[in-house]
This record gives sequence, structure tokens and C-alpha cells, in this order.
Amino acid sequence: MAIIVERVQRYQKVGDKTSPQLYYLKRKAKNSRLYDTKRIAQEIEELGGMSAEDVEHVVTALVRNIKRKLTDGDSVKLDGLGVFYTTFHSKGTVKSEDSTVKNIDKVNIRFLTDSGLRLVNDSGATTKGGPNNVAFELYNPKEDSSSGGNGGGGGNDGEEENPLG
Repeated sequence: MAIIVERVQRYQKVGDKTSPQLYYLKRKAKNSRLYDTKRIAQEIEELGGMSAEDVEHVVTALVRNIKRKLTDGDSVKLDGLGVFYTTFHSKGTVKSEDSTVKNIDKVNIRFLTDSGLRLVNDSGATTKGGPNNVAFELYNPKEDSSSGGNGGGGGNDGEEENPLG
């Protein structure tokens, strides 16, 4: 299945009405599914070897362990996926003695993709159909009205929709 994108027109410099309007591509809203641990566990069970319940327990333990490592200030590398690590932001101060841990106002969890996972646009890749290639399809509103409103293939198939689009 391809990722559906659509053209949108906006100012080149967002908020600056004097800048030229250009067309950009963005992911079509409500065109992806959100998979939770339970659904992924069911799919892994279908491959055989472990029950869905066992997979859920392992994933839950993995998440709990990753949280613990991150709150301890460590990084976590999941081979083939990437590295999770924490960053923070603090307010600046004029005096050195005023710079304390109370000045930290944001803590973030970041993710750095493993080099083996980096995704490639299939339409520009040298290895068509490779395992990390992503296919994109431009949304055609004409197809939307004739195909029952799912944007030409990409409805939610009864799955929960991704709230982020």
C-alpha cells in the first residue's frame, strides 16, 4: 500500500503574506492506521512461535525497561530500529549560581533511526521495491468521489485512525 499525499498551497514563509505561494506535498489526513501493542501481538502470533498474550507481556516489559533506562539518563538501542535518548531545554541565566536544575523546563525523548532502517522514496530509489522503500501516491479527488470516498485505496479497514493524520 502506498502513502497517500496531497498538494497544498501555502506561503513560502509561513505567516508572511508578502512571500510567494508555493505548492507543497503533505500526507493526506486520516489516511493511516494506528497499531497498538495488542494488534501487533496478534500479527506476530499469526507468524507462529508465541501466543499474542506472551508477545504483549514481552512488549510491555520492553517498554517498562526502556522507560527506566531513559529516566536513568541512559540511551537504548533497538537493533534494526534505532536509538532512543533524552534531551532537555533549560532557561538561560546571567549568573552561574542561578543556573540550577530547576531551570530545566522541558525534557524530551528523541529517536535516531538505525542506518539499516532509513526509508527511501521508492520513486527515486535505485533499488525499486527494496525492503526500506516507501511508495507514495498523489491523492486524486476525482477518484475519491467515484470510489466510495476512501481516496482511491487507503481507507481505515476497520482500524483505529491515527489522530496525527
